[in-house]
Amino acid sequence: MEVYRFPTAQAHFRCRFSLPSQIVRLRFVCSADLRTNGNKQTQSQNNRMFILGMGYVGEFVAKHLISQGQGWAVSGTCTSIVKKEKLGLDVHLFYANQPELEVINIMNQHTHLLVSIPPFKDIGDPMLQHAELLRRELNSERLQWLCYLSTTSVYGDCDGAWVDENYQPKPPTELAKLRLAAEEGWLSLGQDLGLAAHVFRLGGIYGPGRSAIDTIIKAESLSDVQRARSSKKFTSRIHVADICNALNECIRKPSPGRIYNIVDDDPSPRTEVFSFAHKLINEKWPTLSKKRATGEPATEKGNLRGEKRVSNARMKEELGVRLIHPSYRSGLQSICDQIHDHPPIFKFM
Repeated sequence: MEVYRFPTAQAHFRCRFSLPSQIVRLRFVCSADLRTNGNKQTQSQNNRMFILGMGYVGEFVAKHLISQGQGWAVSGTCTSIVKKEKLGLDVHLFYANQPELEVINIMNQHTHLLVSIPPFKDIGDPMLQHAELLRRELNSERLQWLCYLSTTSVYGDCDGAWVDENYQPKPPTELAKLRLAAEEGWLSLGQDLGLAAHVFRLGGIYGPGRSAIDTIIKAESLSDVQRARSSKKFTSRIHVADICNALNECIRKPSPGRIYNIVDDDPSPRTEVFSFAHKLINEKWPTLSKKRATGEPATEKGNLRGEKRVSNARMKEELGVRLIHPSYRSGLQSICDQIHDHPPIFKFM
């Protein structure tokens, strides 16, 4: 088991235990930036984000908040020592299936909580297994805001129709059903704790290091799932920078219990996206792009089963979000522009 050191105003101490077999209530003497002056909180207290699940989106959000220069302190969790060292951030090793109380106490020292942990098959949301523990141990004295990152897959088969947040979800798979249950669970927990709790239903996430540009450059073969997606006429996407964009506005204008679709304006087929990515690569590296043929259209004819065009009207109207990348075209161009030299994989060819 990991041994954690917690900073206090004057010294350090160690604790070693696990849950749920051993429940221990800890009271922390907090470091200077967490102290209160009567009931008045310092500015640093008002800008403390804890990210459960420091994956692709979580890492991007953390670095975005820190770079804003608005006094954000960001902590989070991951399940790998290698990932923890790679992130270079304030990250705690944490296994949601067996949450340790010491990390939950650290969450309590934050004002905002972002949940980016997917459900597990046959288990559901691993944290919500311990909902009663969270209700008992978390409090709203500091914690004010919560957002659960979900997915537009909960809508299921819409026959290509436009859908908004009022559309009755029809989750087609076990994991999609578990996502919907997790949404309800986190909103309920947030209400019980007196938090401004929200759900973001994200479209297909892309960004630097995770895009059609990167897939082609790395010469990655498409999986069976990706090839199946290639026959779809509509896929709603969102650039990771616009996820941060929407989170900024939601933090600024919280609306407890609200669900938002976080997608761009341009639901498009995968083949169209890859065609545009090839065009960008050909323009930037004309002698090299021909060696990359990944992302070609699927041979089978597509159909509308399970497809949808997801509306972002509520996100724009209520949160006032102005998309940085309203289309995959802008997003891919930005990713391509950020690659200032030949990608490393090209240099050895």
